[in-house]
Amino acid sequence: MKLFAIFGNPVAHSRSPLMHNSVFKNLNYKACYMRVHLQDGSKLRETFFALKLKGANITVPHKETAYEACDEVRGFGKKIGVVNTIINENGRLIGYNTDADGFMFAIKEFGTMKNILLLGAGGTAKALASRFIQESIKVTVLNRSASRLAYFKELGCSCFTWNDFSIGNYDLVVNTTSAGLKDEELPAPKEIIEPVLNNTSFAADAIYGKLTPFLKMAKEKNIIYKDGADMLLGQGILANELFVDYELKTEDIKTYMSRSFEL
Repeated sequence: MKLFAIFGNPVAHSRSPLMHNSVFKNLNYKACYMRVHLQDGSKLRETFFALKLKGANITVPHKETAYEACDEVRGFGKKIGVVNTIINENGRLIGYNTDADGFMFAIKEFGTMKNILLLGAGGTAKALASRFIQESIKVTVLNRSASRLAYFKELGCSCFTWNDFSIGNYDLVVNTTSAGLKDEELPAPKEIIEPVLNNTSFAADAIYGKLTPFLKMAKEKNIIYKDGADMLLGQGILANELFVDYELKTEDIKTYMSRSFEL
């Protein structure tokens, strides 16, 4: 029996165990997936090995710490310094990032995006910004303070803090912060969020399973929006492929992972 887990703080809300266990059970793959509430990100590596895990997903706030815990990082994760999936490969931790492609999967139905505003400057924002830039999408990043904006400036993003923000017109605004996950907070002051939503065609939130205050405001303004469920599904399919070392068919993984959202 192979063991997998998700590390996060908080983590009790995570649907990942339902998603992955649905795949394992229905496709008769001998594996089990659980939640691990990890407060101290520096303990990720030792906790991973202590639990004898074959692989893991990483959620907020440990995605950048997870990068440091790996012996090797491959693909997109290496480019951005952010890891959300780890595989135990003969005692070596190999890191990947499936967030960005999961999000591209989620917003496909919105059509062509030319100008996107990201709220927040954490690991998820880094992954999305890099991926959007690859697609030649103009990216603006708005964060509370300037301390985490250097990475985005190097990418070529337009960067602002709450104090110097200059609003533009956007195809999509994405909340990548944890605002609204455990509270009723907006990702920025209302006097910023309100005009932002008045100048966008679509809104998205990385948080899922809850109508956050950010999405509630978008709904009130009749803006087409979506929460992080499709992003979660997209990145989950890619992560599961890594977990099972591509032994299962992608379509089968997608079928049973999608069904888990009905539970």
